[in-house]
Amino acid sequence: MTPLELFLIALAGLGAGAINSLVGSGTLITFPTLIAFGVPPVTATMSNAIGLVAGGVSGTWGYRKELRGQWPRLRWQIPASFAGALLGAWLLLHLPETVFETVVPVLLILALLLVVFQPKIQKWVLQRTGDNADGDLGPVRTTLLIVGTFAVGIYGGYFTAAQGILLMGLFGALLQDHIQRQNAAKNLLSLVVNIVAASAYVLVAFDRINWTVAALIAVGSLIGGWLGSHYGRRLSPVALRTVIVVVGLIGLYRLLA
Repeated sequence: MTPLELFLIALAGLGAGAINSLVGSGTLITFPTLIAFGVPPVTATMSNAIGLVAGGVSGTWGYRKELRGQWPRLRWQIPASFAGALLGAWLLLHLPETVFETVVPVLLILALLLVVFQPKIQKWVLQRTGDNADGDLGPVRTTLLIVGTFAVGIYGGYFTAAQGILLMGLFGALLQDHIQRQNAAKNLLSLVVNIVAASAYVLVAFDRINWTVAALIAVGSLIGGWLGSHYGRRLSPVALRTVIVVVGLIGLYRLLA
């Protein structure tokens, strides 16, 4: 690769780290960049996942205050994300690359609809389940939250792109918590998925990883994750929801194109 291409990969990593801390779907920046520079798809997926771990760390740290008080839910969601990511990473290494080509856009559209209609969906879910605040989710919402987190973990371990939007759609439908606190939980769970996937790739496919690419993305995403969390925490719920939808639509366009 030329010096310019290496610089652009690091720059893409910075943008991905910032977007991941705000929305999720930063892979839709780095993955096409790597493909454009001739990196094979599976190698690009694995190298990218490893590099974006650094951005996940800085983004989660930036939202650490919003994570307070969420442990009663996260103690169930973290294992679900962990198990899902393991399965997703296994699928990436054993299934054809084209398996999720039709599934990914459908999931992304569903997540965006959940984000857009979040208030109405929340009201409907609460009426049907009879539950109260998030401190008392009840068995129905708890089960849906854990199963949904596990499913997104599978997706994240396989492809990673837009897993944050899927999580935000899930949270928006089931939780009443402030959207910034939901975003903090999203950052943590996405980090868990990325760490599991990256570890699996290192253990079973070390020689297929482009370590130069992974290092460049790591440096860029580390800075981007901090920037995204620093400024993203200041956004109002409406502004953050708008950012999620806009980025999701752009990602959907890129996936379909």
